[in-house]
Amino acid sequence: MPRIQVFQHVAAEPLGTLDPLIRRRGHRIRFTNFERDPDAQPNMERYRGLVVLGGPMNVEEKDRRAHLRTELHAIEQMLKLGRPVLGICLGAQLLAHVLGAPIRRHPVPEVGWHPLATTPDGREDPVLAPLGEAAPVFQWHRYSFEVPGDAVHLARSPLCEPQAFRWGDNAYGFQFHLEMDEKLIERWLSNPHYLDELAACGHATDADTIRAHTREHISAMKARSEEVFNRFLDLVGRPQRKVALPSREWV
Repeated sequence: MPRIQVFQHVAAEPLGTLDPLIRRRGHRIRFTNFERDPDAQPNMERYRGLVVLGGPMNVEEKDRRAHLRTELHAIEQMLKLGRPVLGICLGAQLLAHVLGAPIRRHPVPEVGWHPLATTPDGREDPVLAPLGEAAPVFQWHRYSFEVPGDAVHLARSPLCEPQAFRWGDNAYGFQFHLEMDEKLIERWLSNPHYLDELAACGHATDADTIRAHTREHISAMKARSEEVFNRFLDLVGRPQRKVALPSREWV
Protein backbone atom coordinates (compact mmCIF):
# COMPACT_ATOMS: atom_id res chain seq x y z
CA MET A 1 0.00 0.00 0.00
CA PRO A 2 1.70 3.26 -1.11
CA ARG A 3 2.30 5.80 1.64
CA ILE A 4 2.03 9.51 0.87
CA GLN A 5 3.69 12.27 2.88
CA VAL A 6 1.80 15.58 3.08
CA PHE A 7 3.48 18.79 4.19
CA GLN A 8 0.95 21.16 5.77
CA HIS A 9 1.80 24.69 6.91
CA VAL A 10 -1.36 26.00 8.54
CA ALA A 11 -4.63 24.40 9.59
CA ALA A 12 -6.59 26.59 7.16
CA GLU A 13 -4.88 24.99 4.15
CA PRO A 14 -5.58 21.23 4.20
CA LEU A 15 -5.74 18.69 1.38
CA GLY A 16 -9.32 19.68 0.62
CA THR A 17 -10.92 17.55 -2.10
CA LEU A 18 -7.65 15.67 -2.60
CA ASP A 19 -7.99 14.04 0.82
CA PRO A 20 -10.94 11.71 0.04
CA LEU A 21 -9.45 10.81 -3.34
CA ILE A 22 -6.25 9.60 -1.66
CA ARG A 23 -8.18 7.66 1.00
CA ARG A 24 -10.55 6.13 -1.56
CA ARG A 25 -7.55 4.49 -3.22
CA GLY A 26 -6.41 3.04 0.09
CA HIS A 27 -3.20 5.06 0.27
CA ARG A 28 -1.94 5.78 3.77
CA ILE A 29 -1.39 9.48 4.49
CA ARG A 30 1.23 10.84 6.85
CA PHE A 31 0.79 14.52 7.66
CA THR A 32 3.70 16.66 8.78
CA ASN A 33 2.18 19.88 10.10
CA PHE A 34 5.01 22.39 10.35
CA GLU A 35 2.81 24.89 12.21
CA ARG A 36 2.52 22.41 15.08
CA ASP A 37 5.95 20.82 14.73
CA PRO A 38 8.37 23.22 13.00
CA ASP A 39 11.35 21.01 13.92
CA ALA A 40 9.99 17.86 12.27
CA GLN A 41 12.47 15.88 10.16
CA PRO A 42 10.47 13.38 8.08
CA ASN A 43 12.28 10.37 6.63
CA MET A 44 11.36 10.60 2.95
CA GLU A 45 12.73 7.16 2.09
CA ARG A 46 9.55 5.72 3.57
CA TYR A 47 7.13 7.41 1.17
CA ARG A 48 6.03 6.76 -2.40
CA GLY A 49 4.75 10.27 -2.98
CA LEU A 50 4.82 13.81 -1.56
CA VAL A 51 2.21 16.58 -1.59
CA VAL A 52 3.33 20.03 -0.41
CA LEU A 53 0.42 22.35 0.39
CA GLY A 54 0.08 26.12 0.47
CA GLY A 55 0.65 28.57 3.29
CA PRO A 56 1.00 32.27 4.10
CA MET A 57 4.82 32.19 4.26
CA ASN A 58 7.17 32.32 1.29
CA VAL A 59 10.49 30.85 0.21
CA GLU A 60 12.55 33.93 1.08
CA GLU A 61 11.67 33.38 4.76
CA LYS A 62 13.77 30.20 4.95
CA ASP A 63 16.43 31.96 7.05
CA ARG A 64 13.95 32.46 9.89
CA ARG A 65 11.63 29.50 9.24
CA ALA A 66 13.89 26.48 9.46
CA HIS A 67 11.15 24.12 8.35
CA LEU A 68 11.30 25.63 4.84
CA ARG A 69 14.89 24.40 4.53
CA THR A 70 13.72 21.01 5.78
CA GLU A 71 11.08 20.97 3.05
CA LEU A 72 13.53 21.97 0.34
CA HIS A 73 15.81 19.10 1.35
CA ALA A 74 12.87 16.68 1.41
CA ILE A 75 11.61 17.73 -2.03
CA GLU A 76 15.13 17.37 -3.43
CA GLN A 77 15.38 13.89 -1.92
CA MET A 78 12.08 12.78 -3.45
CA LEU A 79 13.15 14.05 -6.86
CA LYS A 80 16.42 12.13 -6.61
CA LEU A 81 14.45 9.01 -5.69
CA GLY A 82 12.25 9.52 -8.75
CA ARG A 83 9.06 9.61 -6.66
CA PRO A 84 6.01 11.76 -7.48
CA VAL A 85 5.82 15.25 -6.02
CA LEU A 86 2.87 17.65 -6.20
CA GLY A 87 3.36 21.24 -5.01
CA ILE A 88 0.35 23.51 -4.58
CA CYS A 89 0.83 27.30 -4.34
CA LEU A 90 3.65 27.64 -1.76
CA GLY A 91 4.43 23.99 -2.47
CA ALA A 92 4.89 24.76 -6.17
CA GLN A 93 7.18 27.66 -5.29
CA LEU A 94 9.31 25.38 -3.08
CA LEU A 95 9.50 22.79 -5.86
CA ALA A 96 10.50 25.43 -8.41
CA HIS A 97 13.14 26.79 -6.03
CA VAL A 98 14.67 23.33 -5.58
CA LEU A 99 14.91 23.14 -9.38
CA GLY A 100 16.81 26.42 -9.53
CA ALA A 101 14.03 28.87 -10.40
CA PRO A 102 13.63 32.24 -8.64
CA ILE A 103 10.58 33.09 -6.53
CA ARG A 104 9.38 36.69 -6.48
CA ARG A 105 6.65 38.83 -5.02
CA HIS A 106 4.10 39.13 -7.80
CA PRO A 107 3.27 42.66 -9.01
CA VAL A 108 -0.48 42.05 -8.64
CA PRO A 109 -1.97 39.63 -6.08
CA GLU A 110 -4.10 36.96 -7.71
CA VAL A 111 -7.03 36.18 -5.43
CA GLY A 112 -10.41 34.61 -6.18
CA TRP A 113 -11.51 33.10 -9.48
CA HIS A 114 -9.34 33.71 -12.53
CA PRO A 115 -9.22 32.20 -16.02
CA LEU A 116 -6.50 29.64 -16.59
CA ALA A 117 -5.27 28.67 -20.06
CA THR A 118 -3.24 25.56 -20.68
CA THR A 119 -0.27 25.63 -23.03
CA PRO A 120 -0.06 23.14 -25.92
CA ASP A 121 2.08 20.95 -23.64
CA GLY A 122 -0.48 21.32 -20.87
CA ARG A 123 -3.30 20.14 -23.10
CA GLU A 124 -1.29 16.99 -23.86
CA ASP A 125 0.01 16.46 -20.34
CA PRO A 126 -0.84 13.08 -18.75
CA VAL A 127 -1.99 14.77 -15.51
CA LEU A 128 -3.21 18.27 -16.39
CA ALA A 129 -5.01 17.51 -19.68
CA PRO A 130 -8.48 17.20 -18.05
CA LEU A 131 -8.49 20.99 -17.54
CA GLY A 132 -8.89 21.39 -21.30
CA GLU A 133 -7.85 24.54 -23.13
CA ALA A 134 -9.20 26.98 -20.54
CA ALA A 135 -10.99 26.89 -17.20
CA PRO A 136 -11.67 29.20 -14.26
CA VAL A 137 -9.68 28.17 -11.18
CA PHE A 138 -9.36 29.44 -7.63
CA GLN A 139 -6.26 31.48 -6.74
CA TRP A 140 -4.80 33.06 -3.63
CA HIS A 141 -1.16 34.14 -3.90
CA ARG A 142 1.16 37.15 -3.68
CA TYR A 143 4.33 35.36 -4.77
CA SER A 144 5.00 33.40 -7.92
CA PHE A 145 7.67 31.13 -9.37
CA GLU A 146 9.44 31.11 -12.68
CA VAL A 147 9.15 27.88 -14.64
CA PRO A 148 12.45 26.02 -14.09
CA GLY A 149 14.65 25.92 -17.15
CA ASP A 150 14.43 22.15 -17.58
CA ALA A 151 10.71 21.91 -16.79
CA VAL A 152 7.68 21.98 -19.10
CA HIS A 153 5.38 25.01 -18.88
CA LEU A 154 1.79 23.74 -18.63
CA ALA A 155 -0.53 26.67 -17.87
CA ARG A 156 -0.77 30.46 -17.62
CA SER A 157 -3.24 33.17 -16.57
CA PRO A 158 -3.60 36.81 -17.68
CA LEU A 159 -2.08 38.05 -14.41
CA CYS A 160 0.55 35.35 -13.93
CA GLU A 161 2.30 33.61 -16.80
CA PRO A 162 3.83 30.70 -14.82
CA GLN A 163 0.86 28.79 -13.39
CA ALA A 164 1.88 25.15 -13.74
CA PHE A 165 4.87 23.06 -14.74
CA ARG A 166 6.06 19.48 -14.91
CA TRP A 167 9.60 18.37 -14.18
CA GLY A 168 10.53 14.94 -15.49
CA ASP A 169 7.63 12.52 -15.59
CA ASN A 170 6.11 12.94 -12.14
CA ALA A 171 6.88 16.26 -10.40
CA TYR A 172 4.20 18.94 -10.74
CA GLY A 173 3.84 22.50 -9.50
CA PHE A 174 0.41 24.20 -9.51
CA GLN A 175 0.19 27.85 -8.49
CA PHE A 176 -3.63 27.60 -8.32
CA HIS A 177 -5.85 25.74 -5.85
CA LEU A 178 -7.68 22.85 -7.48
CA GLU A 179 -8.25 21.30 -4.04
CA MET A 180 -10.86 23.86 -2.96
CA ASP A 181 -14.53 23.25 -2.25
CA GLU A 182 -17.29 25.57 -1.04
CA LYS A 183 -16.62 24.98 2.66
CA LEU A 184 -12.90 25.58 2.36
CA ILE A 185 -13.35 28.77 0.35
CA GLU A 186 -15.81 30.05 2.93
CA ARG A 187 -13.33 29.15 5.66
CA TRP A 188 -10.74 31.37 4.01
CA LEU A 189 -13.22 34.18 3.47
CA SER A 190 -14.13 34.03 7.17
CA ASN A 191 -10.50 34.10 8.32
CA PRO A 192 -9.57 37.61 9.61
CA HIS A 193 -5.92 37.15 8.67
CA TYR A 194 -6.80 36.24 5.10
CA LEU A 195 -9.22 39.16 4.82
CA ASP A 196 -6.58 41.52 6.22
CA GLU A 197 -4.24 40.28 3.51
CA LEU A 198 -6.84 41.14 0.88
CA ALA A 199 -7.20 44.64 2.27
CA ALA A 200 -3.45 45.18 2.66
CA CYS A 201 -2.87 44.18 -0.95
CA GLY A 202 -5.60 46.52 -2.16
CA HIS A 203 -7.21 43.66 -4.03
CA ALA A 204 -10.29 44.74 -5.93
CA THR A 205 -12.16 41.45 -5.49
CA ASP A 206 -14.25 41.43 -2.33
CA ALA A 207 -15.55 38.42 -0.41
CA ASP A 208 -19.10 38.68 -1.79
CA THR A 209 -17.79 38.66 -5.35
CA ILE A 210 -15.67 35.60 -4.60
CA ARG A 211 -18.73 33.84 -3.13
CA ALA A 212 -20.78 34.63 -6.22
CA HIS A 213 -18.05 33.34 -8.52
CA THR A 214 -17.72 30.23 -6.35
CA ARG A 215 -21.39 29.36 -6.85
CA GLU A 216 -20.85 29.75 -10.59
CA HIS A 217 -17.60 27.83 -11.04
CA ILE A 218 -17.03 25.39 -8.16
CA SER A 219 -18.87 22.35 -9.56
CA ALA A 220 -16.97 22.37 -12.83
CA MET A 221 -13.63 22.87 -11.10
CA LYS A 222 -14.24 20.01 -8.66
CA ALA A 223 -15.07 17.67 -11.54
CA ARG A 224 -11.91 18.60 -13.42
CA SER A 225 -9.75 18.52 -10.31
CA GLU A 226 -10.89 14.98 -9.49
CA GLU A 227 -9.60 13.83 -12.87
CA VAL A 228 -6.35 15.75 -12.50
CA PHE A 229 -5.66 14.49 -8.97
CA ASN A 230 -6.53 10.90 -9.84
CA ARG A 231 -4.04 11.00 -12.70
CA PHE A 232 -1.37 12.26 -10.32
CA LEU A 233 -2.25 9.51 -7.84
CA ASP A 234 -1.82 6.97 -10.65
CA LEU A 235 1.85 7.98 -10.63
CA VAL A 236 2.15 7.29 -6.91
CA GLY A 237 1.10 3.69 -7.45
CA ARG A 238 3.81 3.00 -10.01
CA PRO A 239 7.42 1.98 -9.30
CA GLN A 240 9.84 4.84 -9.93
CA ARG A 241 13.50 5.07 -10.83
CA LYS A 242 16.14 7.19 -9.10
CA VAL A 243 17.14 10.45 -10.80
CA ALA A 244 20.48 12.29 -10.66
CA LEU A 245 20.16 15.87 -9.43
CA PRO A 246 22.88 18.41 -8.60
CA SER A 247 23.41 18.80 -4.88
CA ARG A 248 22.26 22.10 -3.31
CA GLU A 249 22.75 23.63 0.11
CA TRP A 250 19.63 25.06 1.75
CA VAL A 251 21.20 26.43 4.95
